[in-house]
Amino acid sequence: MAKHIRPIALGLIEHQGHILVSQGQDRQTKSVFYRFLGGGIDFGETSQTALEREFAEEIQAELTDIEYLGCLDNIFTLNGKLKHELIQLFRAKFVDPKFYQLNERFRLVEGDRIDAAFWIPAAQVLTGEYRLVPESCHPYLH
Repeated sequence: MAKHIRPIALGLIEHQGHILVSQGQDRQTKSVFYRFLGGGIDFGETSQTALEREFAEEIQAELTDIEYLGCLDNIFTLNGKLKHELIQLFRAKFVDPKFYQLNERFRLVEGDRIDAAFWIPAAQVLTGEYRLVPESCHPYLH
């Protein structure tokens, strides 16, 4: 299998000192991590369009006030395999206020996998209690 760089768009959404994330786990190390929602950028699609499509597909949410923050180069190991992503990072808000319920878990559909999106305190990311990946996202937290 050829190695390649995966272009993705991720959305940083903040509300009352919290950030919206999904949870993952490395199957080999059992390490738990958290990540902003988003996903792959398709050929011929802008990164902002990919972000809007991913939020619509994953949690049926429409975004507004989308602001480009920058590109992050992310090289990491997951499940014993070296990975490389170029992340187009955006700050955004939800159109529907129902997504700002901090105690709510939102159904997250990624392909054939069903999971949850939820809010975690940004301060606990900065103290290391929650491991937000990639760490190069941390400077963008308020």
